[in-house]
Amino acid sequence: MTVIARLLALLAALASASDASAQSSPYPNHPIRLIVGFTAGGPTDVIARLVAQKLSESWGQQIYVENLPGAGSNTASATVAKAPPDGYTVLAISTGFIVNASLYAKIPYDPVKDFAAVTLVAASPNVLVTHPSVPAKDIKELIALIKANPGKYSFAGPGIGSTPHLSGELFKLKFGLDLVHVPFGGAGPAIQSTVAGHTPLAFTALPPAIQQVREGTLRAQAVLADKRVAALPDVPTMAEAGIPDQESDTLTGIVMPAATPRPIIEQWQREVARTVASPDVAEKLATLGFIPIANTPEEFAKRIDTELKKWARVVQEAKIPQIQ
Repeated sequence: MTVIARLLALLAALASASDASAQSSPYPNHPIRLIVGFTAGGPTDVIARLVAQKLSESWGQQIYVENLPGAGSNTASATVAKAPPDGYTVLAISTGFIVNASLYAKIPYDPVKDFAAVTLVAASPNVLVTHPSVPAKDIKELIALIKANPGKYSFAGPGIGSTPHLSGELFKLKFGLDLVHVPFGGAGPAIQSTVAGHTPLAFTALPPAIQQVREGTLRAQAVLADKRVAALPDVPTMAEAGIPDQESDTLTGIVMPAATPRPIIEQWQREVARTVASPDVAEKLATLGFIPIANTPEEFAKRIDTELKKWARVVQEAKIPQIQ
């Protein structure tokens, strides 16, 4: 019995040592899932893949992007919220992650309590564009035109509850405009509807509209940012046009399950910051119409809180029905 007891004690000690060794191994020591709540090809997916490629090269471990579209990205968010907080299941989010909290009657996660903010990778301002046939040459003329023709004008947006849609609602609330929202299944169809003249206005994320603005098939009235963007340097901001508090961005950030160890969060933040500062990635982001940010976890958490309150107010005041 003594021999058996000693063997059991030795096996327990070896198992404990093995566990301790695994826990103390440098992170990461096996592949990482970077989950995106949208189909491949959209801005969140493209940026996630840029980050995944660079971090895989730097860390010598594969970071593979897994697309889990569904329920306005809620499916992906719920998956990561329930994942082990070990740094091996990570979520790339867009602004929908924040907006959904007020847009849906019930979501399977809490955007604050269930997640740890890592970093806001990049942001792209939304933009207000019009068909060239719309006679208004600037924002003030456009407001006057819509007011003089109640119910005549409509704006395209990439789906109910998207930040472009809510940007349009914020614009309507500011000036009491009778402007009809026409939702589409994505930014591409919304833009094409305005290019074709079916919907004279569109609120959209900047990337899908850049080429059409440059070609002249759309007129960019203003970017919804606090300063002009390099991709369209001649387009004024709303504030420059005398209309403050209309800022609206499409965000792409990284979050992890809430109890993820702080060193892992900081490691991701540092590496993402180094990645977006590299010339090749910065150039790709600029081409997409995104501005690199890579802020701290605390700064990103504060931004999430600010955006939660802002869009909840717009959803309520615009009387947008909650999705059941």
